[in-house]
Order: sequence, then C-alpha cells, then structure tokens
Amino acid sequence: MIGMVKRYKVKITVLKRFSPSEVFEKSPVTPVEPLGACELFRDGQEFIIEDGRMPEGFCSGAWHTIYCNVRTLAFGGDLPWYKEKGVAVNCCTDGLRPVIFKLERI
Repeated sequence: MIGMVKRYKVKITVLKRFSPSEVFEKSPVTPVEPLGACELFRDGQEFIIEDGRMPEGFCSGAWHTIYCNVRTLAFGGDLPWYKEKGVAVNCCTDGLRPVIFKLERI
C-alpha cells in the first residue's frame, strides 16, 4: 500500500514585469497595438497555491509555463541548480513582455 505524500503550499510572487522596450532595442515584430508591460499582473503581487489549481485571475499561458515547478515544489522537490531549497524563478513565455515569477514552498 502506498502512503500519502505530503503536499505543501506554494507562494508565487511577481518579481518583475517587462515592457518590450526593456527587452529589445528594436522589436523583432510589429504589434497590432502598442504594448507595455503585462497588464494582468502587478510587481510584488502574490498568490498562494494550496490545491494545485491555477489561481483565479492568473494568466493561463504563464500558469502553463510555471506549473511543472509549482508541482515539484508542492510535492517537496527541489531544483538542483539553486543552492536554496524550495524555490524556483520562472518567466512566462511572452517573448515581448515577459513576467518573472518567484516560486517558494511554504
């Protein structure tokens, strides 16, 4: 019989949102309308994940990108390329205006 695996909460913090002008000197594509930093998040915004589900109001594209590391941390795993245990830093896949997230097991 397999025992229950402990599941931890994970805190997601929005570290920084970038506008296209911060990423590129000259944009590699022309947006349909002018773009600034992502409007779905605020720098410093926090989310607590308790049940493994995407938080309400969270960008589904960003969630898809960070979910593997959220799950790793939630089940007690660590990323081997960081000295700190229980943390990860990821960005969303929006290449023109990325958002950087810090994930922490709590």
